[in-house]
Amino acid sequence: MTDAVTPTPRPRQTRAIILTVIVLLLLLGGLYLWRGWREGRAQGWQPQAVPVAAMQVMARDLPAALEAVGNLRAVREVTLSPEVAGRVSALHFEAGAQVGAGALLVQLFDGPERADRRAAQARSAFAGIQLARSRGLAPTGAEPRELLEQRAADRDSAAAAVQQIDARLIQKQVRAPFAGVLGIRRVNLGQYLNPGDAIATLTALDSLFVEFALPQQELSRLKPGSTVAVTSDAWPGRRFTARVNAIEPRIGEDTRNVTVQALLPNPDRALRPGMYVTAALELPVQPGALLVPATAIQTSAQGDSIIVIRGPNPRAGGKAELVPVQTGRRVGDEVVVTSGIKAGDMIVTEGQLRVQPGAEVKVAAPAVKAGGR
Repeated sequence: MTDAVTPTPRPRQTRAIILTVIVLLLLLGGLYLWRGWREGRAQGWQPQAVPVAAMQVMARDLPAALEAVGNLRAVREVTLSPEVAGRVSALHFEAGAQVGAGALLVQLFDGPERADRRAAQARSAFAGIQLARSRGLAPTGAEPRELLEQRAADRDSAAAAVQQIDARLIQKQVRAPFAGVLGIRRVNLGQYLNPGDAIATLTALDSLFVEFALPQQELSRLKPGSTVAVTSDAWPGRRFTARVNAIEPRIGEDTRNVTVQALLPNPDRALRPGMYVTAALELPVQPGALLVPATAIQTSAQGDSIIVIRGPNPRAGGKAELVPVQTGRRVGDEVVVTSGIKAGDMIVTEGQLRVQPGAEVKVAAPAVKAGGR
């Protein structure tokens, strides 16, 4: 019986295994070294601060006003027309003329009325003579007292007839009821007019009404005597001052607005009825208002927000914090912030799109005060 002989590895196979192990060790070592180098580089890299423009918020007193589009209306304006029918016998005005109160403008033909007046005056004079004779005879008994009373009544009736004709003569005239400026003439000499036919407009321009509407929630802030600043594109840079004289007691059912009327002096006649103007109802000054540029406010589905710079030296830079804010009215290029920030905060005004919350920022533009000009 023969013993089994254990085969020994071949030298070529042994060398292959050794080479494989060495290659694997080299690969693992290289991977370990590369990972360590990468982690060390990552630990040594620091994010760069984002340059932004910023400003410091400062509290200041803000004049408050409620602005609305208004229109001007004449305090006194009429369309002149005759009371009775007649033919125009005389015109005493020119279109666009300034006339005084009571000025005669149009005369209608009144020949028959003047003839009737002369006859009535004659009857009145005769009745007066008869009355005087009766007053001398009645005390002596030559005439009965009843005749004296009858002649007194005749005298009064004749005088009333004269006054009645005088009233008809006045109706044949068209006079200015107040001082003002006449409009375009609508009649000609010899034209027959019916009652109510337009002759011209007469407008007093020394004072005007400013009428504008404000939302009903502002009703508690409306008071007679309040100042209204009026501006018009017809006079750029000029400011007119009016005073509230009436507030409509009824709220508009379709708009839920309240109509305000203010009296506007217009001594130089610069403004005219029918013009559109901007009316700003002045309110008490709002103290300690925080105004920021409109560019500093970011609007999203969650609401308005502002990026505030936090840190020991926010004027130079720091961490960016996204702060929700509540905004009020707009004043030019600025917006009133009612809550969320306080006076002294450094806020980002430009470059917000490059800034993430918590990121480092540096102020690249000089800080200015809110509202600085």
